[in-house]
Amino acid sequence: MSPRAANALVAVSLILLLGVVSFTAPRWSLWLRRPLPAADLSPERAGEAAPSRQAEPAKEPDRKISVKLFFPAGDRPGLVIEDRTVSFSNDLSQQLKVVVEELARGSQIGLGPSLPTGTRVLEVFVTARGVAYVDLSKEAATPAGRGSDDELITVYSVVNSLTSNFPAVKRVQIVIEDRQVPTLAGHVDLTRPLAPDMTYLAAATLTPAASPEPSAPSTASPPPAAPPS
Repeated sequence: MSPRAANALVAVSLILLLGVVSFTAPRWSLWLRRPLPAADLSPERAGEAAPSRQAEPAKEPDRKISVKLFFPAGDRPGLVIEDRTVSFSNDLSQQLKVVVEELARGSQIGLGPSLPTGTRVLEVFVTARGVAYVDLSKEAATPAGRGSDDELITVYSVVNSLTSNFPAVKRVQIVIEDRQVPTLAGHVDLTRPLAPDMTYLAAATLTPAASPEPSAPSTASPPPAAPPS
């Protein structure tokens, strides 16, 4: 076969192939666009095939503890204990701060205020030797109209509340705005940590017993006199 004839045969073959492809192209496109059948997976296999999701950790419930807060009695000199439930913290310093903040909020049963109005708890931390440092805002050192008894009540409401509830706290040092101060209002020495003092608890109010009512005089007739012998 001559080269010219061979070239003619190749050209005819290519034309025929192009015609076949053009004729069957729509069928091929439909077949290619057809979705693949889903794999028949059992529930167990499906669970294995699905990407594993890490279970979200359950939210820790808000734990509470009961503490004893010392507030001024109001109707008599001294401190009175008020039981209260507060949020629990694993951090001792944070737990102490929560307790002092509750003191600053005031009594819930009508007792007097432990700290002056507007006092904020700035920071609380505990040393390895059991000294709790309580940093209060400047409102705690307002001396206007405060005598020695009022200052003692303020100081020991904080000291007794912390040492009574937390055995790790042995003494309490009160500071103002991150600075040591000699006193809050000129009376109680704050240059050293203070130990608890339960002598400032208010004496119990005694209700006098009702006096017995006088007995009414007897109206019965006296017994007859004995006859003479």
